[in-house]
Amino acid sequence: MKTKDLIAEAISLPVEERAIVVDSILRSLNPPDSDIDKKWAAIARRRISELRSVEVKALPGEAVFSRIWKHRLG
Repeated sequence: MKTKDLIAEAISLPVEERAIVVDSILRSLNPPDSDIDKKWAAIARRRISELRSVEVKALPGEAVFSRIWKHRLG
């Protein structure tokens, strides 16, 4: 099967099945690393805990990106 035929076939699938195909292909390019996944999960748990305890203040995404662009361009 040619690549363009394979792509056309994949595009014709329902969205849920396309998501599974995409996820499978991406995982084949960058296989999950359980050690890294565990570290990211620990960071996420810590950050959620900080937000819930009001140790840190959440900022709207627009404000964060605005600061990034100002810093980057300024």
